[in-house]
Amino acid sequence: MTPSSPREDAALAACLLAVDPAGLGGAVLRARPGVERDRWLGLLQSLLPSGTALRRLPPGVADDALLGGLDLTATLATGRPVQRAGLLEASADGVLVMPMAERLTRPTAARLNAGQERHGYAMLALDEGLDEDEAPPPALLDRLAFCPDLAEPPAPAPHDAGAIAAARARLPGVDSPEPIIEAILATAMAAGILSLRAPALALRAARAAAALGGRDAPSADDAALAVRLVLGPRATVLPELPPEQEAPPPPPEEPDAQRPDDATDPAQRGQMEDLVQEAREVPLPAQLLASLAAATLRLRAPSSGRTGAERISLKRGRPVGSRPGEPRNGARIALLDTLRAAAPWQRLRPAPPRARVAVRREDFRIRRFREHSESTAIFVVDASGSAALHRLAEAKGAVEMLLAECYARRDRVGVIAFRGAAAEMLLAPTHSLVRAKRALAGLPGGGASPLASGLDAALAMARLEKRAGRTPLIVALTDGRANMARDGSSGRAAAEADALAVAKLLRAEGHAVLIVDTAPRPQPFATTLAAEAGGRALVLPQARAEVLAGAVRQVMAA
Repeated sequence: MTPSSPREDAALAACLLAVDPAGLGGAVLRARPGVERDRWLGLLQSLLPSGTALRRLPPGVADDALLGGLDLTATLATGRPVQRAGLLEASADGVLVMPMAERLTRPTAARLNAGQERHGYAMLALDEGLDEDEAPPPALLDRLAFCPDLAEPPAPAPHDAGAIAAARARLPGVDSPEPIIEAILATAMAAGILSLRAPALALRAARAAAALGGRDAPSADDAALAVRLVLGPRATVLPELPPEQEAPPPPPEEPDAQRPDDATDPAQRGQMEDLVQEAREVPLPAQLLASLAAATLRLRAPSSGRTGAERISLKRGRPVGSRPGEPRNGARIALLDTLRAAAPWQRLRPAPPRARVAVRREDFRIRRFREHSESTAIFVVDASGSAALHRLAEAKGAVEMLLAECYARRDRVGVIAFRGAAAEMLLAPTHSLVRAKRALAGLPGGGASPLASGLDAALAMARLEKRAGRTPLIVALTDGRANMARDGSSGRAAAEADALAVAKLLRAEGHAVLIVDTAPRPQPFATTLAAEAGGRALVLPQARAEVLAGAVRQVMAA
């Protein structure tokens, strides 16, 4: 395979997409607005047929504008329902450009995908997210063939508009040989790609490359180009060739028997095997190694987000449509939706005295919003035993590191310590770094370990936070040696039973829980406790503050 630069690959991706826009689905451009992105878009537009519609998807577009619906003005003027086309229908056989694609919701992505199958447009997702966790919905990305590297402006197109038009006319007659299909599928498996749509898009890219080259079927170079452009950015593992092993001797055959693969030319099979090996050596994206390394600490918390859980509200947040209802208790009326609901019935209703539209109670629609709640990290610190001072120092460092990000993330932090016979709330949930330092500075260590009491206090605080509309995350730092029961009696068996009972309550109420085992040697009870709570266990014999803070951030951002 001839080496190529990212600039050349970006230009080749634009050429292939211009040959088969609907078949290849489109591209995702992960770049901030700038010269690089504008030049790629201009390059693609210059290669598309003249008159191809390029329409932009407005951020937060409503369903009626996207899918079409009742034309309210024409309906009120004529007295009968008049339908109007939506943006998806208007983009038929064209290109739909989606700015800020990282903010698209999953329902909107599903409507875009369904519209693409029906109307045959290509999609360009402009991903302007700053962080790795800001990305368009996976269901949308799965349908977009290319993800060009736009760190630099793309190179000039290797084909002009005339060659693209000739390739577009030649494309329906390009064949798909079985060896090429097998080679692409083998490469996708080696790269850890589970989606079947990805190798299908790679095959279409290989056919488009063959059409550009004037060939009736893709060559090995065409397939390698498709693998590099389509499968490379989707790779999730580092492909490795299996060690060479001596093949076992073949079983004896009848003289007239014919093996199933005799129909394939041995030279062609060898060429396809070389293609698989060559494709496995394709340079992978630079961020792949970092994402694979970070996967070892990636945890997941149910219904938690970067700024807390999403929920539907009737008062504030991002508009997400409307529903039938009356504008009471702070709910806002959706005026246009209310008029649309009333318009079809005007001929059947008596005209009001001084109004043009007869609106009844069943016509009322109220607006719905989606808002993010704040997240609250509740630290439950085991202050018992001789190693308590070390654990408290690490907890203090982790709390300080998390509070430094609270202004940007809107997170809150609370601290509970347990030692002796009971638990104590050192710090109510707050954003204040100064209060957190003061609360942890004077905490003494030593005594018994009432783990159940500490979890009880964390459960009570989590209930209050959830009732206030925030998303709690409980982080318990303990050595797993509970020895004080709820009733104040000593004994490890009773203490562990009480702790497991509280853990079951945490799981039943759906709270996110992270158990940090700080013992010098991992304790089985800490893992059992995390399993009963429906959370995760993190073994940190030396609970360094930066590691703990990173783990908590992974849970809150999952």
